[in-house]
Amino acid sequence: MELYAQTAETLGRMLRRRECSAMEIAASVFSRIRACEPDLHAYITVTEAAALEQAAKVDEKLAAGGKLPPLAGIPVGIKDNLCTKGVRTTCASRMLAAFVPPYDAAVCEKLAEAGAVFTGKTNLDEFAMGSSSRSSIYGPTKNPLDFARVPGGSSGGSAAAVASGEAVFALGSDTGGSVRQPAAYCGVVGLKPTYGSVSRYGLIAFASSLDQVGMLARSVRDTALLFEAVAGRDVRDATSVEMAAPVLTAGLGQPVEGLRIGIPSAYFEGSIAPDVAERVMEAAHTLEKAGARLVPVTLSSAHDALAVYYVLSSAEASSNLARYDGVRYGYRAADCENLQSLYERSRSEGFGDEVKRRILLGTFVLSAGSREAYYLRAQRAGQRIAREFNEAFALCDCILTPTTPETAFGMGEKLESPLDLYVSDCYTVAANLAGLPALSVPCGFGANRMPAGMQLVGPRFSERALLGAAAWYETLCGPFPMPALGEWRDRHGV
Repeated sequence: MELYAQTAETLGRMLRRRECSAMEIAASVFSRIRACEPDLHAYITVTEAAALEQAAKVDEKLAAGGKLPPLAGIPVGIKDNLCTKGVRTTCASRMLAAFVPPYDAAVCEKLAEAGAVFTGKTNLDEFAMGSSSRSSIYGPTKNPLDFARVPGGSSGGSAAAVASGEAVFALGSDTGGSVRQPAAYCGVVGLKPTYGSVSRYGLIAFASSLDQVGMLARSVRDTALLFEAVAGRDVRDATSVEMAAPVLTAGLGQPVEGLRIGIPSAYFEGSIAPDVAERVMEAAHTLEKAGARLVPVTLSSAHDALAVYYVLSSAEASSNLARYDGVRYGYRAADCENLQSLYERSRSEGFGDEVKRRILLGTFVLSAGSREAYYLRAQRAGQRIAREFNEAFALCDCILTPTTPETAFGMGEKLESPLDLYVSDCYTVAANLAGLPALSVPCGFGANRMPAGMQLVGPRFSERALLGAAAWYETLCGPFPMPALGEWRDRHGV
């Protein structure tokens, strides 16, 4: 099997045994990028020269007898809303097309210290606002399993890169499901950690109370390795929490006997596709046969979560993006007659339609006549959702739901009505509103041969339990397959 198709854990073991070099791993991944990228478009910026320098340093350290950290020499993609020193960070927007940060995001600092090799900046929905990765000014990313379908979003570039072998694993951001939803659509593992467990320093803000850096990988153990590397307190982020460095991989994948798994009926009703519901329940019964206990739980407020999320996230987006005015930050329109014209044209030309839509909605719900009716009411509803999850966790250790109501939809679908697109997030947003960890794991294929995902949600700081249950499921069912390059090209006729 090609090096690009191996897991990070396997590559790390091969590297330490001198069965391959970091340069060989990087060369394999960049060869894959050159082969796939013209069709896939998972990246905005590819940093091959810098990556090869990083890989060479890892090889030099190994040759000198140095001890390598677990992620040393492993290629990782970085979502293009995480700041990277000296490498442009665009948020897939004209507003930041020329922005080159003078500093690294905290998570990028930690990965650099761990010796990881940065492959480049992955594509996304503009300012991370979307569920399809179609709103990037650099063009859409395609689903590597079917070019006619979306990879999900907003971290669609990261998910597609991992699923296709263009990166061994990747970082994304998750505000309402933007790691988990594309993970489900592309057949990879996606983790949104507990809010505050990973620093947001250097993550360009969408909705600050909901944003969280997340991880995408082809195996549960790789996801745990990546989380271990980037988690922890950061004094530059006031929302990050004091916590012991997580040790997740040791003993990961122990049997789930006695684990209480909550099954909320509200998540299996309504608009969910029958084939997705069937795959998720099959996964639940697989865990039940292995010794877990399925417990019915009530999450009635789940039906309100989507509306609450879009009110709160749009309000915060309106505030966070106010700084991009053509004067202080971002794109500046040319030949403006006065300051008012400069503001209007810079923002009109710099932002795309979806970003404008959310700014308008957020400005409306924060206005004097609407604040109480919408924004404050949504805040109270969000608190009720968090309480309901806590009540459910008194009965179970984690909750199992579908990640999405359907498998990946077509590139030309859901373009007319934004509401149709927003429904893609209906099962993921509640975890962000409550600040809970949530993990998406592939659980088979739908009727259209596209991946389905199951979501595990747990109490705050229960990542070890979630990853442990998912790792045991992966042990029982085997890793999700990644097509070889020949199969991949044959399927798409390229």
